[in-house]
Amino acid sequence: MNLPEIVGKRIREYRKQKDWTQEQLAEAASLHYSYIGGVERGDRNISLETLEKIATALDIPAGELFRPEVVLDKKQLLDEHMKLVSARSAEEIALITKITREVIWGMGMKS
Repeated sequence: MNLPEIVGKRIREYRKQKDWTQEQLAEAASLHYSYIGGVERGDRNISLETLEKIATALDIPAGELFRPEVVLDKKQLLDEHMKLVSARSAEEIALITKITREVIWGMGMKS
């Protein structure tokens, strides 16, 4: 998969997460809906300015559009979590732990 296809796929994923049509994204980004379709298919070689408009409309950092979707297993997710947390202060780790507990307990109460 080439870069325009990766970016297009990510744009489609984020658009669908917002439950938007191509027309709604196009309107939010001040672009034409057929242009959005071409971008999502990887048919268009878009400018950085257009990429910024789309990212802003989707309310995400533009860099997120360059990351190919990666399916991680449990070990990879735990390793990523450890990398993110290990550089933090003890106070920050305590806060992250508290938030994690609340999320887990909240999920348990919903089941």
